[in-house]
Amino acid sequence: MHPQVVFESSGTTGQQSSYHQVKDVQLYEQSYSQGFRLFYGEPANWCILALLPSYLERGNSSLVYMVDGLMQQSKHPLNGFYLHNTAELADKLRQTEAAGQRTLLIGVTYALLDFAEQFPLEFRHTVVMETGGMKGRREELTREQVHGLLQENFRIKQVHSEYGMTELLSQAYSNGAGRFVCPPWMRVWVRDERDPLLVRTEGEGVLQVVDLANRYSCAFIATDDVGRVYADGSFEVWGRRDHSDLRGCSLLSV
Repeated sequence: MHPQVVFESSGTTGQQSSYHQVKDVQLYEQSYSQGFRLFYGEPANWCILALLPSYLERGNSSLVYMVDGLMQQSKHPLNGFYLHNTAELADKLRQTEAAGQRTLLIGVTYALLDFAEQFPLEFRHTVVMETGGMKGRREELTREQVHGLLQENFRIKQVHSEYGMTELLSQAYSNGAGRFVCPPWMRVWVRDERDPLLVRTEGEGVLQVVDLANRYSCAFIATDDVGRVYADGSFEVWGRRDHSDLRGCSLLSV
């Protein structure tokens, strides 16, 4: 008997959210845990602080489930989620910085920008990871503009990013400049915007995701994200196709 869980996809304001049932949640746990270890090492070496207000308010977000699972593996006493208590978050970050503790600050883009403006800090031991998403809360900015503001306010050289969606059980990560790398069981291809049957392993176009962790659902996802896939399998996300529905957390302009 496989444990099952239902995740809610994040719709934009005024749009109805959709739901995705994961038949075996242990597959999701295995995928996100192994993926994190591939890129960042053991969760036990990290303090994980999450600024995900829009996802916490939803209650059954796959992103919140993943971050909570990583926190449980980390077991650091300062781990935590933050909704509006940003002063407490700033205090925790000062503590981890003073202790030289390796820390992951993961947050939705608009919340990270608000936090960085309100609490400019200097990070030497903290990785800042944005998950995308303005949700109409702020003026739309390019990824370069977002990263530039975060780099300036936090005095860091790189901003990391996470690419995922409710329909996928795996995540790709970028350690800077918005160029994502997949775990071995995940691939991204591109299809021609004018000819959906023309699919290539590299080049510019609309992104197609293959996720072999989706054992009990569709492992081949045709997104409306536009970007570039490189010869080494890494990829960039530039935005959404024209006239496509705005949905999910990837509402960041190019």
